[in-house]
Order: sequence, then structure tokens, then C-alpha cells
Amino acid sequence: LDPNGPAPARSAIDLALHDYLSRKQGVPLYAALGLTRPEPKTSSFTISVDTPQFMAAEALRVDKFPVIKLKFAGDDQDMERLEAVRAARPEAHLLVDANAGWSLNQAKNYLKILEKFDVELLEQPLGISEFREMGDLQALTSIPIFADESVRTLQDVKALQEAGVRGVNIKLMKVGGLTPALEMIRWAKDKNMKIMLGCMIETSIGLTTMAHLSGFADWLDLDASLLVTNDPFEGMLFDENATIHVPEKPGLGVSLRK
Repeated sequence: LDPNGPAPARSAIDLALHDYLSRKQGVPLYAALGLTRPEPKTSSFTISVDTPQFMAAEALRVDKFPVIKLKFAGDDQDMERLEAVRAARPEAHLLVDANAGWSLNQAKNYLKILEKFDVELLEQPLGISEFREMGDLQALTSIPIFADESVRTLQDVKALQEAGVRGVNIKLMKVGGLTPALEMIRWAKDKNMKIMLGCMIETSIGLTTMAHLSGFADWLDLDASLLVTNDPFEGMLFDENATIHVPEKPGLGVSLRK
């Protein structure tokens, strides 16, 4: 694989090779990797940034989903969005993704509000290169701070851990496939970092691959199959309670829809 090629292209080749090798062995991907069969696990459902009222209505619409991930804009309505969703879904597990949209001062000012509304995870609050600042922010709160856009290589994971950031969001299409993803996950777990397995807007090929690794995850964010209307593949099962089940077929367990 060309280490300098685009990450999605590297990822596609890497996944195809793993699918081929595990099919050749006649076993599911997780078994070919020497992993135990992942237990069913709940994924978050993402609500895109909008008005506080719309996001609260969306949270009510997906009331069977116990974990909600809120996308924020970095404007002066973010905490209103959080308050509205919490009022609509007082029982939900709430995760917040600021998409690198806050300044350090903003984030510091928001921490008490995030804690008040029982936010369980704060993802990429600051800019992509602000590793040290995210570590400084982490020192002020018990809410685990996760890096997402900042995570592309193992060196990024190491630098974030050294800065004091407690978690990383690993996405296959961002890091270049299963091989580098596993290297990052295993290194981070060895350092007691928290792991989220995430996705881009992508098909069931990448989502199902990630599902095979779900035993490593503290959180799953693999809801893209619910947001894509023209996915040509089928693989992992996403049941009515937002729980992911890994297929038992050889390889990735993905096939073309009929």
C-alpha cells in the first residue's frame, strides 16, 4: 500500500485484502484477527446541528436510541441545543461533538454546563492541531475528551496521550484502513486511553469491518447505515434498539443487496 496515497483509497485496498484472507480461511474477520466474537453493542445516533427546537424534536423522534451524539456549530446556541435535547430526553446518554469549533476559552466556560447536563463524552472541542490545549481542558473536567479530526496516525495518538487527552475516535477511512486502525487501537488501549469506533458517511463495508472490532470499543458511533439511503451492501445488523450485531459469514460478512 502506498503510505502517501489518499486514506480512503488505502483503506479500500486494506479492507479488501483482509476480506480475502479471512474468506480464504473460512472464518469471520474477527476470528481471522484472533479476536473473540464481539458481543452485541449499542451505537450512538447522530443528530446534526440545527436549531435547539429541531434537535430536541429529532431526539424525541429517535426515542428508542439510548445514546445520542449531538453535533454543535461553535456559535452562541450550542448550550441552548444541549439544554433542549436534555429536556426532551432526560434519560438519554448524551455525547457532544464540537467538530473543532470552540476556542479554549469557550470550552472552559462550557464545562460546567456540560457536567450539569450529564454529558458523557466531549469530542474534538478544539482545533485539529491543538493537542496541548485539549490536554489542558481535560485536566479541568472528569468528562473524557476525545480527539477525532486530530487522529490520523499512530504518532497523533501518542502525542494526544502525552498531552493528557483521554480518548480517540478511530475511523477506517480517516486513518487508512484496518491495519493502522488496529495498531492505533492496541497502542491506545495499552495506555488506558478510551476508544470510540466511528465512521464517515459510508457504506456497510466500512461499518461492518468496524463492528468486528467492537470488543475494543468504549463507545460505538456506527450509525451511517441509518443516514445513507442508497447503500448497495448489507452486513452488520442494526436492530430497532440501536444495537449492532456482527455477521457470522466468512470475511467481513458483507454482500450486495438483492
